[in-house]
Amino acid sequence: MSSLPIVPIAPPASTVPLPPQDATDRSPTAARPSRFPSARHARRVLCLLPLLLIGIWAADNWRVLHDGARQLTTADPGWLAIGGAFTLLCWISAAFARQGAIPERLPPGLLLASQFAAGAANNVLPAGLGAHAVTLRFLTGRGIPLTRATASLALYSLVKPVAKLLVILALLATFPTSLGATDLLPDGGTLLPIGVGVVAAVVAVTLLLTLVRPLRRPLLDGLRTALTDARRLHTRPARVLALWGGAAGFSLCQAAVLASVGASLGLPIPWPDVLFAYLAASAAVGAVPAPAGIGPVDAALVFTLAALGAPLSLAAATVVGFRVLTVWLPLLPGALVLSLLVRNKVL
Repeated sequence: MSSLPIVPIAPPASTVPLPPQDATDRSPTAARPSRFPSARHARRVLCLLPLLLIGIWAADNWRVLHDGARQLTTADPGWLAIGGAFTLLCWISAAFARQGAIPERLPPGLLLASQFAAGAANNVLPAGLGAHAVTLRFLTGRGIPLTRATASLALYSLVKPVAKLLVILALLATFPTSLGATDLLPDGGTLLPIGVGVVAAVVAVTLLLTLVRPLRRPLLDGLRTALTDARRLHTRPARVLALWGGAAGFSLCQAAVLASVGASLGLPIPWPDVLFAYLAASAAVGAVPAPAGIGPVDAALVFTLAALGAPLSLAAATVVGFRVLTVWLPLLPGALVLSLLVRNKVL
């Protein structure tokens, strides 16, 4: 009996040894580890940048900080505590307004922390750019598309001054005999340049859309998204209350901080007049591109309080105390929260 030939059997494919991987492999998996160190370094820089900017700002304004702290040593601590409570309510109101400007539900704790951090960023960059940048990064980090997040910022920026105007009208209707308040309303000579500026802005945007074709598509898409979200939000009563109530509450709480500081220093002006003074001054010069309105708003506040009968030195001390509570005391904690949110990749 003859033996059968032995045929070698190839090993299974899983046991075939793989050739060594070339060191020059440029696949995404191999390249990914090389990117991590630079990303970590960039994040560390972003974490420290708010603290560096705050330090530079504080060194440049050290004299103002010192004078304001000295003025507050003679103030009534009870009223200052009330002013601090209203300052906290400002951030809560801002968080409500931000939630009301977006259809999706946002995590309340992180939203409030982001607005606290946005307050610190807003004191560094002019025209509210710092707060908008922090909020935009927070929204996109929650999975909201960039166009819809930008539309939310636009809606918030539009509602905020309108709500402030409604609060001013409500104060005038509630306290029609308020001391000298009606004398501070803008006359025709003041309203004319404002109207001309609004018309010029509308004409400029129209010309930009007409002449610059590459910008037409994204701008129109953003406008369409903003209008769609605005209509959708205003069919939900909870969002309407959060948006408009938060925007109005923010302005009222800021004015209440000023009134509380004035009461702690013995400012001889009734609360309705102080509230009106803040709302009128911030509405008149709030559009000036200065960090948190510091500078033009302060000068307008001092002038308005003096026009209502306060001594000039006391009006200046009240405004300095107002800035201590709303800007300088929360500045370092806000920067720390901002750095913490960046470090934890919330922003």
